[in-house]
Amino acid sequence: MKNFYNSLFLNNRLFYLLGIIAALFVVGFFVPIFFEISKVLLFILFTISLIDIILLYKLKKGIEFSRNLPERLSNGDVNTIRLIFTNTYGFKVILNIIEELPYQFQKRDANFNLKIDSDKDKVLFYDLKPNQRGVYNFGKTNVYTNTPLQLVTRKYVLGEEKILKCYPSFLKLKEFDFKAFTNNSLSYGTKKVRRIGHSLEFEQIKEYVSGDDIRTLNWKATAKSNQLMVNQYVEEKSQPVYAIIDKGRAMQMQFNQLSLLDYAINATLAISNIVLRKQDKAGMLSFSKKLEDWIVAEKRNSQMNLISESLYNLKTDFSESDFSTLYAVIKRKITHRSLLIIYTNFETMDGLNRQLPYLRALAKNHLVLIIFFKNTELQSLINTDNIQDVYDSIIAEKFMYEKIRIVNELKKYGIQSVLTSPENLTGDVINKYLELKSRGLF
Repeated sequence: MKNFYNSLFLNNRLFYLLGIIAALFVVGFFVPIFFEISKVLLFILFTISLIDIILLYKLKKGIEFSRNLPERLSNGDVNTIRLIFTNTYGFKVILNIIEELPYQFQKRDANFNLKIDSDKDKVLFYDLKPNQRGVYNFGKTNVYTNTPLQLVTRKYVLGEEKILKCYPSFLKLKEFDFKAFTNNSLSYGTKKVRRIGHSLEFEQIKEYVSGDDIRTLNWKATAKSNQLMVNQYVEEKSQPVYAIIDKGRAMQMQFNQLSLLDYAINATLAISNIVLRKQDKAGMLSFSKKLEDWIVAEKRNSQMNLISESLYNLKTDFSESDFSTLYAVIKRKITHRSLLIIYTNFETMDGLNRQLPYLRALAKNHLVLIIFFKNTELQSLINTDNIQDVYDSIIAEKFMYEKIRIVNELKKYGIQSVLTSPENLTGDVINKYLELKSRGLF
């Protein structure tokens, strides 16, 4: 009985009709015929309401429901949720659906309306776009069911609570996969050259010609053929590529509800996928005061899972990033020449100059690619036509010019860089990686 009272609601339509009947009762004091009509109408309304209740409660489970949630959410992307409703009543029903969404979305108006014919199914889709990694708790689905009379409502609480984890943007991996197999990123005029290398990847034994490295002489083959023979090796194809993410306060800045750290994390996941598909070795690490989340660059099948799990737990702090520690650890642990993709942010030349000695030291043994960000909000100040904002516009232009100076300063010391807007980060980093690879710089 308690469940019956908790699930039964009287609709506004019923109260409107009761109000009309009450008004007729008042008129009945002056015109007696209306008093009799009011009693008949009240009895009819009571009877119809009772029938409406019986129709809604004659089945223990008149509405069947299933909710299809993804195994995990993709941060910064549109995730589609599917709800399936089945009407087992013998009549058409009108549903008002309220979803209990995770608090992170801050949505209190997730209401949907449906009309379902008897013994029919209906599928409802809606999209969610998470803006932070972490745990999302989906509650139950409240379904308020009405007959075509719409005098009373029965509430169903359907589905089960479910906890989903929100990972870095894995939905965009397929979007960028095609870049690994196209030649669009190759610069015009670039010629592919087959290089002879000295790795352990053996290719063939050939006759010695002037200019061959005598250290590769194959004495057994020479003795058999009675002429000098040398081993020929091919260049090592799998090069280490490390994504290095700055977790300092510079990466706390937000654009379009995502922090720079989240943009860097999403780009790291995408570029790691492309690196592995191009037969290179993908690795990563993060740093602020110390180095953390170290994953050695490898080409194994489980590498993407390791990187994804490590990126899931990354968070910024408000400390100043220590590039000296980064240099010291990389010098000790990464002994092979590698491509180091460093996601950080420099706003001024002074900020760059404090870290430039360590970046130059890294560039002696590795190919260093610095990724930093345009402040897209400054662009709106630069383009303003309001005379009162002219001073703000000048200051904004100064900051934008500082970014260009930083690019030129890095280029002067042979350090590659990409200055990009946060929303274009992933595509620009992938294009730069493919360009560097096609030029044979690492």
